[in-house]
Amino acid sequence: MGTKPEQLRKRAAKLRLYGLLAAWDALGREPWVAKLLDLEERERARRSREYRIKSAKIGAFKPIVDFDWKHPSKIDRALVEELFDFDFLTEPANVVLLGPNGVGKTMIAQNLAYEAALRGHSVRFCVAADLLNDLSGLDGATLRTRVKRYVAPKLLVLDEVGYLRYDDRHADLLYEVVRRRYERGVPIVVTTNKAFSEWNQVFESAACLVTLIDRLCHRAEIIEIRGASYRVKESKARSTRKRKARRKR
Repeated sequence: MGTKPEQLRKRAAKLRLYGLLAAWDALGREPWVAKLLDLEERERARRSREYRIKSAKIGAFKPIVDFDWKHPSKIDRALVEELFDFDFLTEPANVVLLGPNGVGKTMIAQNLAYEAALRGHSVRFCVAADLLNDLSGLDGATLRTRVKRYVAPKLLVLDEVGYLRYDDRHADLLYEVVRRRYERGVPIVVTTNKAFSEWNQVFESAACLVTLIDRLCHRAEIIEIRGASYRVKESKARSTRKRKARRKR
């Protein structure tokens, strides 16, 4: 950050401190001006960061440092960790996390959303069912306005595609979001429990399905995770601990 008078003035202008700028000739060289600008910039950065995280709607999640890399029977750890460099945002490239329930797809996706927001990017995290239900009851100008909510952010994270079945209307709505983000060059992170070859079970007879998958896969990192459910593992471990505790009584 600049500390010369002209640099300080530019910083004050960027912060829109018009009262200070109006009196710049009298106050611009005061020693407290630089400190005031530092404080204002830090506070605005903090509030902006909190707003981005709140707006992302990520929900509660475990930090990636707690991820048990030994639990999945298959996972490309190096590739997952490389995602946190966020090169895929600038390429741009979509990210598809593919695997059965409970292998950590959502945990990884939530951490990507959170870290992207920390780095200053606009982010939207949503479950696929919530997005589609949000859009399906709308039409006309109202629908177009609502679609922008999912197209505008730098990163959209779409969780749990494939867990429910949808009709053609839902498929068309998802395609519209994917198409518009594709054309704008802004990526999507998708978590799904089904390979793309099985998406016809999710969007049965949808005419747009092939094109939808084509847009998602054209530039994409597809990371397959295999293994048993970690939640089931935790549940079994909890039951074992409780049984042992009861025997000690």
